[in-house]
Amino acid sequence: MKAPRNAAPSPAALLALGWLLPGGGYLLLRRYRQFALFLAVVSIASVAGVLLQGANLWPPAAELQGLDGVAVLAAHAGTLAKALAGGPYLLARLVGYSQSYLAGCLHEYGTALLTVAGLVNLLALPMHGAQGERRAHDSLGVHHLIRAPAGRGPLAGGPPLGP
Repeated sequence: MKAPRNAAPSPAALLALGWLLPGGGYLLLRRYRQFALFLAVVSIASVAGVLLQGANLWPPAAELQGLDGVAVLAAHAGTLAKALAGGPYLLARLVGYSQSYLAGCLHEYGTALLTVAGLVNLLALPMHGAQGERRAHDSLGVHHLIRAPAGRGPLAGGPPLGP
């Protein structure tokens, strides 16, 4: 049985495409401006990070020797944040770009940009319904998005939205 043409995409599809293609979840939701914005920001930050020789590899133990536990944890968390960039991170790894943790003269700026790319892509994942939205159907079964009035809805601390 085929799904209706106007059916909402599954949350798993939104997250998967949103991770692989920066802003891709918004593409599925047909929010083209948000898609273009996040695609541009994450891609530009990723390319700039690579050009500035930012580190994108898991830091080896030898490079972390002498650092305290918090610094080691921050280095590992930064590597995971860079992987959140999704497609640009995978593309950089596919074409052979691999900088170690302390390599490169401008590595700190590049590493920061690669981390920002990953975190912005995390923000770009559409959290469907997180702003107090609900769907209504008209007599033809067409979905309409209804925004909660200010001060209403579970996120605003007001009474829940009823049908």
